[in-house]
Order: sequence, then structure tokens, then C-alpha cells
Amino acid sequence: MLEQFWRGLKRRDIYAGASTRWRNPQARLLEGEAWAAIRGNVLTTLSLPADPDALLAEHARALDAAYREVGGRLAANTEVSIGDDGKIHLTGLKAIEEPPSLVDLRARTTAMLPRVELPEVILEVMSWAPALAEAFTAVSGGQSRLDDLPTSIAACLAAHSMNIGYRPIAKKGIPALERARLSHVFQNYVRPETLAAANAPLVARQAGLPLAQAWGGGLVAAVDGMRFVVPVPAAFARPNRKYFGSKRGMTWLNAINDRGMGRGAKIVSGTVRDSLHMVDVIFGLDGGDLPEIVVSDAGSYSDVVFGLLELLGISYRPALADLPDQKGWRIRGDADYGPLNTFARGKADLAKIRRNWEDILRVVASIYTGTVRAYDIVTMLQRDGHPTALGEAIAMYGRIFKSLHILGYIDVDETYRRDIKGIRNLQEGRHALARKICHGRKGELYHRYQRGVENQLGSLGLVLNCVVLCYLGREEVVRNAA
Repeated sequence: MLEQFWRGLKRRDIYAGASTRWRNPQARLLEGEAWAAIRGNVLTTLSLPADPDALLAEHARALDAAYREVGGRLAANTEVSIGDDGKIHLTGLKAIEEPPSLVDLRARTTAMLPRVELPEVILEVMSWAPALAEAFTAVSGGQSRLDDLPTSIAACLAAHSMNIGYRPIAKKGIPALERARLSHVFQNYVRPETLAAANAPLVARQAGLPLAQAWGGGLVAAVDGMRFVVPVPAAFARPNRKYFGSKRGMTWLNAINDRGMGRGAKIVSGTVRDSLHMVDVIFGLDGGDLPEIVVSDAGSYSDVVFGLLELLGISYRPALADLPDQKGWRIRGDADYGPLNTFARGKADLAKIRRNWEDILRVVASIYTGTVRAYDIVTMLQRDGHPTALGEAIAMYGRIFKSLHILGYIDVDETYRRDIKGIRNLQEGRHALARKICHGRKGELYHRYQRGVENQLGSLGLVLNCVVLCYLGREEVVRNAA
């Protein structure tokens, strides 16, 4: 009986109403009067029609034109080869040689960077952005009576982001740095809500810096996971020998924009596929507008995610490490795409999308308005490892844009691929900095409950943004003083 009960939970045949993980997400979707009240506004905002025929016809023309244009340029593309079985083989991007002026600039800039203590960086950023310290409100909701609270908050953020505890930070005789005071402040003032509120003014301030504006417009986001070992018994930790050896661990799935600032994160048990949680990270960003483009690694890829993000008005561009295993999808079965004919061997069934269009709109609106988590939707759309009829319809819609993404990826112009590679490298560099900051206890986390990990890694994300903003902001301060 227990085995059958467990299988029923996994297949989503049985639900636990009071559970956050095993509840029935379909029962939480917009319906009835609630759906009718916001239907028009949501569809207008997302530019989705009530009747999909014209939209699908437009997608069909765009996909057909892309196949013909890319196929016509393949003869001049020496980086791509297509086998008789339709598999695409793409050579790696060649590194652009750094000019001597850039090498010299990097050396001189590095020599000018001062060596400072991490708490001093946090305090300096607090002096530029007072809203950072003001965001940390007491959990009781009352007005804080603690003197020199920003100093205590900076000490707590430094201690937890470096994973060293309070002993190296606490100082007897200084009220703001007493160990008991630091413990009290962290327990009562640092939580996911205050960390998110403190992060928003940092993102906004950095967006105004000329150098950050030269990097990008802030509407491109990259989502990737960072693994942490959890050597103590914890309900959210899972085994994976590749990442955690004989121990268990978890994933810090975080998002950054093309200006190098972290915008949000989520704790994921073990190393489950990022695609199950990526949409939730995007819709849980710390303030600001939703990104127009989302970049991820292959671990966040799925046809359903392609479909959901495109329906939500976000262009999805994952890095495709398994390109030879991909196949293209066509809408016109009789079209001749030359060398891409064998690649475009999948047939997109638009009838499935039409039949389920009203339910697709309801699902997308429920995610957009925050009525239901995207994670619940993604799990709802598959049963025992296979997509439901609604899941297959959303995946079919996503395959149109997956095919367009692959065609852009293999086209002669390398700009598309280099832009994806550029923000992926930016995020990997930020993760490398996070490893250096979170150096205590060999970078392992010793929290037994998920809330403790959320608070610690939320502190790490906020401190990372302080470090990035500090060194960019110094340039602005010096320029204004001059």
C-alpha cells in the first residue's frame, strides 16, 4: 500500500492539500470569475491573442524563412557540418586575441585596486545607498531601538558570507559587535524578504553607472546553479558523487543581469534539473523589470520551459552542449530546406496547440500573476516522466522557438553565440568570486534547515553585489570629486 501511495504521489495522482510540494497545482490555477476578471488585461500585457490562428501562422512564416536563410548560408559556414543522419556538428568559438593595450590596462588597473577588509566594503556601500541598511527591519514589525544597527548588519553579512562565524568578527567592549548582539540582529533582521529589499537599491544604483551601462541594458539575465556540500543531516540535501563526493549537498540557483549584478536566487535540493525551478527564479527577481532574454546552461533546457518563457514574453537562449543530439522541428512538411532537411525531421503539430490554447492561456496567466509557482506547473505538466496533453501542447509551442534558437546558434554570424558565451562567462566569474568570499569551513554549509541556508546564501549574494558596486562606484566617486 505504501509503495502504491508513493507511486501515486510521483505520478501526481494523489495530492496532499496542506503540502507545498505535493499539493495539487491545478486546483490553484485561475478559473471562473477570477480568470474572467483579469483575462483581458493579462493577454494584452503578454500580447497573446484569444484565437491562436494568426499568431501560429506568423510563427510558421518566421520558422520557414529562418530555415531557408540559414540553409542558404551553410555553404559559406566552415564551422558547421551536418551528417547524413541530420546531426549538427559545430566547432567551438575561437578566443579573440587580447590587444596589448587591454593587457596593459588590466595590469595597471589591478595595481591600483586597494586591499580592503570586506566589512569596510559593505559599510562604504551602505554610505552610498542608505536604503540598503533601512531595508533590514525587525521581524516583529516594530521600530528598531538598537544603536549603530548598520554596523551590526554589516558584521553579520560579512560573517555569514565568508562562512567564518562570529568569532573573527565579534569584539568585546564594542556594543555593535558583541557576539550576543550579532546573533540577535541576524535572527531578527536578516531573512529572505529583507535581503531582497536590500538588494533592489544596489541593482538600481549600479544601473546608473556609465561603465555598467556600457556592459549592457540590464534586460538580459543568466541563470545557473552553484553547488555546495552540506555535510550535516539536512532534509534539503541530496547525494551526488560527481559534485559532493560521499556527502550530500544542494544547489544555489541564481540569476544575474548583463551588468554583473545578482538579481535573485533559489535553493534547490541536491542537483535536480534547473529547468524545474528556473522560471520561478526569473519571476522572483529582486525588483526591477523582467528580463527580455534569459541565458542558461544545458541543465535548464526543456521544450516546456522554451514554451512557457516565450508565452511569458521572454526569449530563451540556452547554451546547447548536446547540439548533435538535437533535432529541428518544422511546420510545413513538404518544404525543401536543402542541407537542413534531415535536421528538420520533427513535425510540429499546431492542432495540439489550438485544442489546448485556452488552458495554455490560463496556465501562463497563473504564473504571470503569481497565483501558482512555475515549479508546480512544470511538474503538473508531466505524469510519471511523460508529458500530459497540456504539457505536450506547451512543449510543441516551445519547439518552434527551440528550432529558431538552434538556427541562430549555427548561423554564420557568431554574434549570437558570443553574446550567450559572454554572459555565461560573466556568471562563472561571479561564482569564482563567491567561492573566494565563502572560504570558511572549506566552503561547506552546516545548516540543517533550508531557511538557514537561504539566509546565508542570500547574504553571500548581497555581499557579492556590494563588492561589484564598490569597485564600479569608486570610479564614479573619483570622477565626481575631480
